Amino acid sequence: MSDVSLLLRRTGFGTTGAEIEAATRRGYEATVDALVHPGADPGATATPPPDLSGEPARPPAPDDKDARRAYARQLRSRSAALTLWWLDRMVRVRHPLVERLTFTWHGHWATSIQKVRSPAMMLRQNQTLRSLGRGDFRELARAMVRDPALLVWLDGQKNKKGKPNENLARELMELFTLGVGHYSETDVREAARALTGWRVDRTHATAAPLARHHDDGSKTVLGVTGELDDRSLVDLLTARPESAAFVAARLWSRHGSAALPPDTLRRLVAAYGPGRDVTALLRAMFLEPAFRADRSSLVASPVEYVAGVFRALDVAVPRDGRAGRALLGTLDALGQVPFRPPSVGGWPSGLAWLSTAATRERLTFAAAMARTADLDVVAGSKDRPGAAAYLLGVDAWTDRTLAALRDAAADPVRLVTLALVSPEYLAR
Repeated sequence: MSDVSLLLRRTGFGTTGAEIEAATRRGYEATVDALVHPGADPGATATPPPDLSGEPARPPAPDDKDARRAYARQLRSRSAALTLWWLDRMVRVRHPLVERLTFTWHGHWATSIQKVRSPAMMLRQNQTLRSLGRGDFRELARAMVRDPALLVWLDGQKNKKGKPNENLARELMELFTLGVGHYSETDVREAARALTGWRVDRTHATAAPLARHHDDGSKTVLGVTGELDDRSLVDLLTARPESAAFVAARLWSRHGSAALPPDTLRRLVAAYGPGRDVTALLRAMFLEPAFRADRSSLVASPVEYVAGVFRALDVAVPRDGRAGRALLGTLDALGQVPFRPPSVGGWPSGLAWLSTAATRERLTFAAAMARTADLDVVAGSKDRPGAAAYLLGVDAWTDRTLAALRDAAADPVRLVTLALVSPEYLAR
């Protein structure tokens, strides 16, 4: 795999031969700069979010069975519309790093619609991750501790003066800003007091402070004492050196490789700097020699894989109907549906996606996509395996894969199906 194709695979949703050629002509460093400083994106403009206004404030009473069934149908319909919209956006954007990073942050600040039960709040969170996810990480964290979906997900709206709920405080330190081992149980209790007093308005998908429920007394977190609230707590946590290393390592694990050399980590932290600049961190990451050295430890997650197949084959994402439901079923069977992470820890990564069941599901999906796509460019080539490689952005096939593709060369649909489930295509 060339440096350029590796870069494009890890910063988007797969790639194509044409994209690799264009980036190669531009040069590696210039391509990095174009990725981290994208211009206007007509694909994003063409995929505005769905209208989720008019959402019911709360489920009907338990004894109103008809109303509850209608509520459940509405929730499923809106959730499906939201998920299919985001997949469509991933496929149609010209600058996929923006959506890829938004998806990375979605797994970092993992929040599930299955508990939140509000597509409007999930959309608001998605827009926050997109708009703030490439800037100062402190600003992102400040917004997220007030995010209504995250508050519901981690019981933040139940956190009141005199009756603190520790869920949000614990995950804020363990999973979002510092990592395991960099705080005490006392720090969790005191941080929970700082986060008291927030109320979620489901009707308007907003959150607001209630002064009478906020504990405005003195707290001590990580040795710092003061009348901490949510904002000053986030400022304290994100200023810690452990936070810089934690954020750098988290982004590296999703876009770099499984191993992070100590020297590389130091350079990434230096790039992140006192301004907690995520874009500067990403640029430094993509220019690191270690980023290009490890070419075998990342595997496309189901969402990355599915979006990449749609992009490579130039097939439109179904936004509703039976085809839309089938696509959501595929993602569910593969184990990764946007807006439905399995826990606050997000989804697994790497080899966890290479189960036997997932392989069967990918094969079924790949065959259906190959039957749908226009494969004339492959069918009309004298070197059909080579044409499939170019179509899918694969630099070269191994001897074993090439032998299988040559056996299937008489049938372009079967050939592309096998190419889509090959190790070379799944690698990131």
